Amino acid sequence: MPTIWVDADACPNMIREVLFRAAQRVQMPMILVANQPQRTPPGNLIRAIQVPGGFDEADDYIAEQVAAGDLVITADIPLAARTIEVGAAALNPRGELYTPDNISQRLTMRNFMEEMRGAGLASGGPPPMDGKDKQTFANALDRWITQAR
Repeated sequence: MPTIWVDADACPNMIREVLFRAAQRVQMPMILVANQPQRTPPGNLIRAIQVPGGFDEADDYIAEQVAAGDLVITADIPLAARTIEVGAAALNPRGELYTPDNISQRLTMRNFMEEMRGAGLASGGPPPMDGKDKQTFANALDRWITQAR
């Protein structure tokens, strides 16, 4: 049975709710990894792991533990790339599935935008999530679950 791994430090609450319901509905194990304590529903199916504070500690933990066939929920593109390298899937909280076909383009764009921000030529981030984003994510998650089972 595949496991759903959640890069929980930056995962929006509305997406966690979708994930909790889906994992319980299909009885799929889920692990939230974060630098801070995380609340999970009662039971053994969904659990949380707290890693030491520090840059990329949660990402590194997930990348070391994830296995082929698992799913990682993350907005972190380098973590998504590491996930894909081991044969797992990566889905961002807005419902975009990272694939071997699109990950190098996403990494290139991320690095370009990081350079632009460093030079003071770009600022801000994505717009706040809304109900449409939540539905897009839920649909993408359901597609992955259907294929994984």
